[in-house]
Amino acid sequence: MVRIINYKERQTEDGKTFFVLELQGGIEMALSQETNLFYATARRAFITSTFDKETCKSLLGTSIHGKIERQECEAYEYTVEDTGEVMILNHRNVYIPESVTPSKEDKAVQKLFAEEHSFSQNGVLETELID
Repeated sequence: MVRIINYKERQTEDGKTFFVLELQGGIEMALSQETNLFYATARRAFITSTFDKETCKSLLGTSIHGKIERQECEAYEYTVEDTGEVMILNHRNVYIPESVTPSKEDKAVQKLFAEEHSFSQNGVLETELID
């Protein structure tokens, strides 16, 4: 599950305004590379919307089925707002709806179909061999 925690107004190149929703995933524990101690964090992602400001405001706190995943992308510059530090990143966080995320059962079926030995080697349907 992810939660809508904020919204922001953006502009297209031709000057039209639209709103994006800021989503936040569940709590995750990460290990600091500097202190070697764990800290709590959560992934965030933005998705575009067709909603007006009032609708976006009313959606704050709403939970949505799905998750936020890290996805590789072309390298880009990112400036940390608090410190002004400029970093080069080659990933972004994206929202994945639950309906797109395969369930454990779906993965098991996919694995079954992917395994060579799960198919007939002689071209005869197994039920035909029983008769």
